[in-house]
Amino acid sequence: MIRFAAARPLALTLFALALLLLWDASGLDLALARLAGTPMGFPWRDHWFLVKVMHEGARSLSWVLVIALFAAIRWPFGVLRRLSPGERTQLAATALLSVLLISLIKYTSNTSCPWELQTFGGVARHVSHWAWRTSDGGSGHCFPAGHASAAFAYLGGYFVFRRSSPATARAWLVCTLIAGLALGLSQQLRGAHYMSHTLWTAWLCWVAAFATDALVHSVSARRAARRAVPTA
Repeated sequence: MIRFAAARPLALTLFALALLLLWDASGLDLALARLAGTPMGFPWRDHWFLVKVMHEGARSLSWVLVIALFAAIRWPFGVLRRLSPGERTQLAATALLSVLLISLIKYTSNTSCPWELQTFGGVARHVSHWAWRTSDGGSGHCFPAGHASAAFAYLGGYFVFRRSSPATARAWLVCTLIAGLALGLSQQLRGAHYMSHTLWTAWLCWVAAFATDALVHSVSARRAARRAVPTA
């Protein structure tokens, strides 16, 4: 039976999935891409701020944060001091797992980036990212949004804080979502991703964090139950 503590995140997960499927069916990806792109390409593709700061800088910062989270398992700092070593391990592991999950899906995807579409001066045609075995004529490997995972990978912080410090958990969640959407939008302006790519990355990272949290607490509960059984 699903405990009450997991019922709300599960409901949010399923609700977000329904919204994502509706978004995919709406066809709004191309409509939004046309706001930034032209038949000659994407004018903001090589903008220094989007490339150097929002892309390269954010990616490097994210890896620094991953390393810092693993270091904090032994040497916690800031709000991480409120967590147990096990919770700090869960947070660091979830961040790395989320990045690896998104990278794996991207590696197997045939979906090309918007800047490769014929609509924007490229060679590819628009094909749903769910058409796994269908090539769109481009280079592929663009779904979901790997760059947005540089922020969404830290959604696990919500789960490790929500039991001991709900206010911190909510603040962490809001900041992570804002950062991820900002990175996703910056890539959309460049023509590197559709909005759906960013939204699916957020959902997949959330699911990875939720599943990890459920697994950790399930294992902990079984261990506690075994310890509670008196020996003969």
